Amino acid sequence: MRLLLLRHGKAASPDGIDDGDRPLTGRGRDASRRMGLYLAQQGLVPDLALVSAARRAQETWSLAEPALAGVPARSDARIYEAPPDRLLAVVREVTPEIGTLLMVGHNPGLEELLRMLLSREERYAAAATMAKFPTAALAAVDLAASTWRAVTPGSGSLHRFVTPKSLGRGEED
Repeated sequence: MRLLLLRHGKAASPDGIDDGDRPLTGRGRDASRRMGLYLAQQGLVPDLALVSAARRAQETWSLAEPALAGVPARSDARIYEAPPDRLLAVVREVTPEIGTLLMVGHNPGLEELLRMLLSREERYAAAATMAKFPTAALAAVDLAASTWRAVTPGSGSLHRFVTPKSLGRGEED
């Protein structure tokens, strides 16, 4: 099984807008499209996408999805501002026929979930690669579990970690 963690693209911070309603910036929209293309080109097409209900995550998915042609998606409010244990609980609810799951969400939760899923050795080996989890970054984690319900901390290995900057014309923040 493979878990794909995609942080939303760069968001604007307009005055008077609630955090959950913040839209993507132009740079965030561009990076979201490019990450969708990257997923498709690399064969990292999910069987299901779980997307935070926050506007910036929804926009990220709506811009990435066209390259992935028809991946079913569900909005899940529990992903917004979620700590890693809540994100893991959401993952554990996924049905067994899903082999590759994409979660579009936020930091620090995604970064903390990634670190939670990796073994100590994996975290150490990947420390330089994933020193930061910038906007529109993607982590692909291979999991040594037979079902999503059986996913436990330390059971994953980092397949790859990609940022918009590593793809060129990036948006690190």
